[in-house]
Amino acid sequence: MKIIVAGNGKVGAALTRQLSAEGYDLTLIDSNLKVLESSEERYDIMVVQGNCASMGVLMQAGVKEADLLIAMTGADELNLLCCMTAHALNEKIHTIARVCNPEYMDQIFAMREMFGLSMAVNPERQAAVEIERLLKYPGFLKRDTFTRGRVEIVELRIDGKSKLCDVALNDMYGIVKCKILVCAVLRSGKAVAPNGNFVLREGDRIFVTAFTNTLTILLKNLGIITHKTKRVILCGGGRISYYLARQLENSGIGLQIIEKDAGRCTQLAAQLPAACIIQGDASSQFLLESEGISECDALVTMTGLDELNMIISLYGTSCGVPQVITKLGHIENTNILGNLSLDSVISPKELCCNTIVQYVRAMENQTGAALTVHTIADGQAEAMEFLVDEKTRHCGKTLKTLHLKKDVLVVCIAKGARMEIPNGDSYYNVGDIVYIVTGRDKSIYQLNDIFE
Repeated sequence: MKIIVAGNGKVGAALTRQLSAEGYDLTLIDSNLKVLESSEERYDIMVVQGNCASMGVLMQAGVKEADLLIAMTGADELNLLCCMTAHALNEKIHTIARVCNPEYMDQIFAMREMFGLSMAVNPERQAAVEIERLLKYPGFLKRDTFTRGRVEIVELRIDGKSKLCDVALNDMYGIVKCKILVCAVLRSGKAVAPNGNFVLREGDRIFVTAFTNTLTILLKNLGIITHKTKRVILCGGGRISYYLARQLENSGIGLQIIEKDAGRCTQLAAQLPAACIIQGDASSQFLLESEGISECDALVTMTGLDELNMIISLYGTSCGVPQVITKLGHIENTNILGNLSLDSVISPKELCCNTIVQYVRAMENQTGAALTVHTIADGQAEAMEFLVDEKTRHCGKTLKTLHLKKDVLVVCIAKGARMEIPNGDSYYNVGDIVYIVTGRDKSIYQLNDIFE
């Protein structure tokens, strides 16, 4: 497949890294020559310098032979014009545009054919949706959903007081008293595919497959006491804060948004009448204390600086805030994060990349492609959802008789309305949905790829 990526910002660079690693024929367009030269040295790709909405530049990038164009520049209008121009030059091309301005949301949906759009993505809105879901279940560091919310993979940290500390996975059921499966463990920054004899230690981060309706039972039996979130402080008044406030405005949650820029504060006050907008520096200890940081239920740090977000989050944790969520946009070194006592970390570019990679894989495998793809364990593993069809091998055979690739784990099977955490005697048939977790070094495009 030939793919053109227009724009090498945060999302564009992450896509370039991931798609080139998966072996796609990639061409990168950007107006910044230094950025292009750096990417060309690092990855096996073609580069074109220039305006991605220009016919000449798109022709130079091979738009007439391309299968997909992904427009990820920082300007919504440029992304839309790029997609329109590409579609005019090649009517068969698929196009994905990053569109972040809330004012464009309705018209993008209504005018997608006119823009020649196959899909529009909004990293900031995706991040807001993810944060809202975490606020609803404060006990989890991260939640990834499958089958319209019926199955989830949730992340938990094992601390010294945890009931699971120094417990082998085989002995977990006596503690949690509900059906779950630990599909991955992060220990010292490295992902491990555990077996039943694996013993959990303090500092481990575990990824648990569970049915959504058992999450409350899981938290209760682990002694993780959570109460309904009533007051949240948002540090930073950017687009994520706006989208999140819109989603929470009818939930009865009190919102305080701290923003440094006076003009932005005025704008937010007009757009979000139910929220309390405070002009000030979110890194000011005096301001945070005067706004009652130690009495709030959740703190979400979303300034434009990753380092500042981490510092404010660590301070919030030291003040005893029950739930702290940190937005990170740039930091790639996950080992640094593993050594910090940060709770939930949200990466808009990672969420956006997952959506686009899922679309790309579905294009390459029109039948049998993953229905859902989530990246877990700091990007070291993937969780995927597949529909079993007539071409799927080994239907009706028990899992214990199958030879799966190393580090591939079947974590759930859905048989219509009935969900099953599998054991060796479990099996699947045509029409079932199978969920797997695998290391990122494995290229799993369809369900048959999991077998040796």
